[in-house]
Amino acid sequence: MNPPSDSSVSPASKVPSRFNSWAKEVRSTGGMLLILFSIRSVLADWNPVPTGSMKPTIQEGDVVWINKLAYDLKVPFTTWHLAEWSNPDRGDVVVFFEPKHDQRYVKRVVGLPGDVVELRENQVILNGRPLEWSLSDGIHGEEQLGEHRHAMMTQPQLPAMRSFPPTRVHEGHYFVMGDNRDNSLDSRFIGTIERKRIIGRVSGVFVSGDPEHLYRPRFDRWLTALR
Repeated sequence: MNPPSDSSVSPASKVPSRFNSWAKEVRSTGGMLLILFSIRSVLADWNPVPTGSMKPTIQEGDVVWINKLAYDLKVPFTTWHLAEWSNPDRGDVVVFFEPKHDQRYVKRVVGLPGDVVELRENQVILNGRPLEWSLSDGIHGEEQLGEHRHAMMTQPQLPAMRSFPPTRVHEGHYFVMGDNRDNSLDSRFIGTIERKRIIGRVSGVFVSGDPEHLYRPRFDRWLTALR
């Protein structure tokens, strides 16, 4: 009598099956991640803010929410525009790739193409007209920029470029500045920003943590809109 046949699979024969299963999982996960990051690249994104150049509007430790469809539609993972339906306006807070190192910066649009921007002791002169602004305590204040009235601040103890001569903004470029007027690396230093470098408009603060206290959550800043 012949012994019963062994219907089990040998360990060697299991390897291709396990590899195929693993490869299938990798493809599935990779596809999901590709879709997720494509959506993030085209529709909406978030950006941690490590510096105080936009204080008091945006603070260190804030993670801002970016509307990437505010102005245009781009090819995923590129700055190539498929369609445009709007352009940044005065007072918009935008995220862009700065021209020297392609790092992401967050600043406020002050000058549009064709505008002449001047600064006199931190007061913006736009097309020959001084913007309405005030400092309540010599440091904190507000500025009227187009239809936007936003908070701003100065730091008199710091060396800063508080004045510069009239400068015309070239076509297809934007003049941007930080709300923390005396502590911001902006168009005063890096030049105007090409339209194609602007990623999108900041809609508000998504989440926030205090960097001076191990990023303890600042719940009062979560899900807040920008002024």
